[in-house]
Amino acid sequence: MKPKQAQLCHFLILFNIISIHLNGITARIHPSSPLLPRQFREAPEFYNSPNCSPIIKHSDKLNNEDDTNDNNLVCSDEAVHVAMTLDAAYIRGSMAAILSVLQHSSCPQDIIFHFVASASADASLLRATISHSFPYLKFEIYRFHDSTVAGLISTSIRSALDCPLNYARSYLANILPLCVKKVVYLDSDLILVDDITKLAATPLNDDTILAAPEYCNANFTTYFTPTFWSNPTLSLTFADRKACYFNTGVMVIDLERWRTGDYTTKIEEWMELQKRMRIYELGSLPPFLLVFAGKIAPVDHRWNQHGLGGDNFRGLCRDLHPGPVSLLHWSGKGKPWVRLDASRPCPLDALWAPYDLLKSPYLIDS
Repeated sequence: MKPKQAQLCHFLILFNIISIHLNGITARIHPSSPLLPRQFREAPEFYNSPNCSPIIKHSDKLNNEDDTNDNNLVCSDEAVHVAMTLDAAYIRGSMAAILSVLQHSSCPQDIIFHFVASASADASLLRATISHSFPYLKFEIYRFHDSTVAGLISTSIRSALDCPLNYARSYLANILPLCVKKVVYLDSDLILVDDITKLAATPLNDDTILAAPEYCNANFTTYFTPTFWSNPTLSLTFADRKACYFNTGVMVIDLERWRTGDYTTKIEEWMELQKRMRIYELGSLPPFLLVFAGKIAPVDHRWNQHGLGGDNFRGLCRDLHPGPVSLLHWSGKGKPWVRLDASRPCPLDALWAPYDLLKSPYLIDS
């Protein structure tokens, strides 16, 4: 073998070794792969400011299916209860969202997280991942059985919207303990840059069930099919209310009133009708609009600067809505961690990056 050929051969061997090594790292941090606890950094611990009142008065054992956990959960009405779904595909976004909530809260030790995971998920791995990065966090994980909604889900315009866990927000009143009377629901693809206590304090008057930012300039008719609007019995659903679009990724929910009114059943009834006559195209959003639009407590738009993930088809870059910002929400197809990993970020993805707890590939490998 000639010297130049030998050098080329050695180069190719070295190149292949490096490629295999890097591919192994990529596989371990690919969004579709389960993420291990050690792949995330431990977040700093955040403490209450001096003006926070001590709210821990009593603890109640959770009555849920996961009896392997001995943790107690505070049921104080003064605590800020936050509900989120949790799965391997979106865990990176969830970790960033948790960090942002704690970092900007004046009373972070008074926040209790309620995570809902699919019953088929590895709850022990999810618990270990959260505990590794947030060893001081007050939280519980609840199982959500896909069979609860399997027969009710209709195909939508994007397959990710058809995931059963995407519908868990409709069942929070059934999943969370009865002692939890009010909860702030948050999607996993957002970050807060303001104190969540302000959002949780949104008043729910006149038997209002939930609060959320409304967008009355949006064309409300586009969220339902011509079949819906051409049927007088159906279209009259909105006759006596000023129905506006709202995004279900950020909601303040009165769980006591929800349980009393059995609103989960009302949502399921619309989903059953959808299976028969196709009255909308999106996933879990339209049933919420059908039940609650025009009957919710308004929240300032700053608490859901949504749509940063672009539309449901291409996920193109979008700008912020005019006005102040308390919460940035990458709803839509494009997620900031995916675009950052692909070196094709949108300008606003740089605002999400500081909350990313995923270690670099080299730290993971070491």
